Amino acid sequence: MKRISLWILLLLLHDPILADTTGESPRFRLAREKMVADQIRARGVTDPRTLVAMTEVQRHLFVPKSLQNQAYSDRPLPIGEGQTISQPYIVALMTAGLKLSAGDRVLEIGTGSGYQAAVLSRMVKEVYSIEIKNNIFKQASQTLQSLPYTNIKIKQGDGYFGWEDAAPFDAIMITAAIDHIPPPLLQQLKNGGRLILPLGNPFRYQNLTLVTKLSENYTVRQITGVLFVPMTGYAEDRSPSATDDAGR
Repeated sequence: MKRISLWILLLLLHDPILADTTGESPRFRLAREKMVADQIRARGVTDPRTLVAMTEVQRHLFVPKSLQNQAYSDRPLPIGEGQTISQPYIVALMTAGLKLSAGDRVLEIGTGSGYQAAVLSRMVKEVYSIEIKNNIFKQASQTLQSLPYTNIKIKQGDGYFGWEDAAPFDAIMITAAIDHIPPPLLQQLKNGGRLILPLGNPFRYQNLTLVTKLSENYTVRQITGVLFVPMTGYAEDRSPSATDDAGR
């Protein structure tokens, strides 16, 4: 515990935002410090800005009250309507994978609980987030509005088509499984921009994949195997995976 506390102290000295007291329970704060040290940093996510954001954002505020005691556990948690808040390690891995800068503008597809958007907001200039499910959108909006995240814009809609009015983006994150890369999102990515997503059959395991746009070309790098809930809306309607599985 002494090692964890010393590391967090160094982060506080480096980033004055973290030093601001929030009045939260020490139990949650210590659980979050341990989460970052044991689940994230120990697994190889060492980007300092990602670690600071994960230490700062209070994950227990983004899960149902009945699950708050499990908020810092090493697993995803249900948030309703078949949706989940991702495992903390995966949130950190995807965030660090985008190699974000302070002046970046990021588009998130699949707001969910709002937790990922909150983490991103501590690292970039602006976050735009789209949620397709009405009740999930309303809950995330209420949560984010109750907290000091002023650089997040959220709207309800089908994220497959992106947020054209706000494009182009330095980075895009898709937080639901899809078996192809949506062309509208590639078009809304800046030259040199990065897109990270769980790519593969939405009803099985996927590969966490990083796509980098280089003029008219793209580089693709697979990071690790993951399991996300399927992307709904247009992506689900046109997916051959959905048709294949339905016929089995």
